[in-house]
Amino acid sequence: MSLEIRSLELEEVLEIRPVRIGDNRGFFSETWNAQRFSDAGLNLHFVQDNHSYSAARGVLRGLHYQLPPYAQDKLVRVVRGAIFDVAVDIRPDSPTFGKWCAARISAADWNQLLVPKGFAHGFLTLEPETEVIYKVTNHYSPSHDRAIRFDDADIGIVWPIHHSQLELSEKDRNAPPLALAEVFTPSREAGR
Repeated sequence: MSLEIRSLELEEVLEIRPVRIGDNRGFFSETWNAQRFSDAGLNLHFVQDNHSYSAARGVLRGLHYQLPPYAQDKLVRVVRGAIFDVAVDIRPDSPTFGKWCAARISAADWNQLLVPKGFAHGFLTLEPETEVIYKVTNHYSPSHDRAIRFDDADIGIVWPIHHSQLELSEKDRNAPPLALAEVFTPSREAGR
């Protein structure tokens, strides 16, 4: 079994499609295989799995990230429903700082999104009863947890559902814009 991997507009953000083998009983798929990912140049050590359920269409979670030394790579997949999945480059020294990319991730398409350290992440549910599972390479640390406002005009994300119809947490609704946010810096990561 091999992986189909393609870069999005921000080349470090990858859409991954694991092979799915089906027959009259259903299907089988290796959604994570350390050796196959390593063979593809993706040497990741995941330490935690997270499962998110959203009852309604239009639930927006994000834009979230953790600061070093608790920065996380995330491998995101949908087991029911569909999401508009977004990554924003928050590395101040990057030529694409403040730029975003997105992909539709769904159970039907059987695709995943790899969001590397140095990127804020958020997703919007496109269908009711959506379940998202994602692996992370570092544990959750409340004191390193940060968010950026989903509708920051300087970033300019074009969400496929109008802002008036979105359901957000208070944390996400009150998140600062990127210009005021504490962001990822490589020196913090190196000091780990």
